[in-house]
Amino acid sequence: MGNGDLERGTATKNRNQSYAAGTYDMEDSDSQWTSWLVPMIVVANVAMFVVIMFVNNCPNNNNNNNGDCVAKFLGRLSFQPLRENPLFGPSSSALEKLGALEWDKIVHQNQAWRLITCIWLHAGVIHLLANMLSLVFIGIRLEQQFGFVRLGAIYLFSGIGGSILSSLFIQRSISVGASGALFGLLGAMLSELFTNWTIYANKAAALFTLVIIIAINLAVGILPHVDNFAHIGGFLTGFLLGFVLLVRPQFGWSGRQHRPAHTIVKSKYSVYQYVFWIVATILLVVGFTVGLVMLFKGENGNDKCSWCHYLSCVPTSRWSCNN
Repeated sequence: MGNGDLERGTATKNRNQSYAAGTYDMEDSDSQWTSWLVPMIVVANVAMFVVIMFVNNCPNNNNNNNGDCVAKFLGRLSFQPLRENPLFGPSSSALEKLGALEWDKIVHQNQAWRLITCIWLHAGVIHLLANMLSLVFIGIRLEQQFGFVRLGAIYLFSGIGGSILSSLFIQRSISVGASGALFGLLGAMLSELFTNWTIYANKAAALFTLVIIIAINLAVGILPHVDNFAHIGGFLTGFLLGFVLLVRPQFGWSGRQHRPAHTIVKSKYSVYQYVFWIVATILLVVGFTVGLVMLFKGENGNDKCSWCHYLSCVPTSRWSCNN
C-alpha cells in the first residue's frame, strides 16, 4: 500500500475546508470526532505481529536450509532468513497457524473465520509499517469527519470483501494483510466525493488527487507476491459502503431553523444521493451473497474469468506469475 496523505477538512467555524486538494463548504454545526479507533487498530496490528513472531520462534524452528535467522539478538522474536521472507517476518507456516487466508481450509475445513483473522496478520515488518502508515494518514481523517462506527464498519467489511475475492481467485497460496481494508477506505473516500459532490468547491482537483493515488496503489498490485484481488475486493466494498455510510445532508439544510418561516427549505438529501444509497445497498448485498455462495461451493473465480488473473500479476521478462 502506498501512503495516501489526503487532507480532509477539520470541522471548525470556517466555511471553506480542504480535502484531497479540493475545498468544500461545511455547516457551522459540524463537529470533529476524536480519533481513537485508528490508533487502537494500529496497536492491535503491532501486538498481533509480536504474537506471530513469538509463535514463529525462528531459533527453534528454522531448519537452516535458507540461512540463519535475522536479528538473532531478538531471541525467539528474530526473523526468518531473508531468502525465505525478505520482509523481515515469520514463516508461512506460522502465519497459516494463526489464521492466514487459505482457500482449502475455508472451503473444506469450515474455517470461515480466516476471512477476518487474515486482516490482522502481516508478513513482515516492512509489510506492517507500510499498511499502518497508510492507515494513519487515511483513517484518522475519515474517523475525525465521520466517527469511529462508520470508519470501523468500512474497515472491517472492506477487509472481508477483499478476503472473499482473494479466496475466489487465489487458491494455491496463503494471503495476509490489512491492505484490502485500507483500499476500502480509499474507495469510501472516492464515493464520499461523488455522493457529496455539491458541497465541493474544487471538484476536479479533489477527484484527480484521489484517482491518482488509487491508480498508483492498484498498479503496485500487478507485481508478483502482491494480492491485488484483496485490494480490488476491498476497494469495491469500501466504494459502495461510502455511498451508504458517508452521505452528508445538502449544504444549508442544518441551518434551516434560523430561516424565516416562509422560506422554502430543501430536503435533507438530494434525489441522486438516495439513488446512490439504494443502488449501492443492493450491490453490496448481492455481491457478498454471490461471493460467499461461490466460495463455499468451492468454485474457482478463474474458471468464470479467464483473464482476471492479470489483475493480480502481469508476467514480464523479469518475473513469472506461476508461483
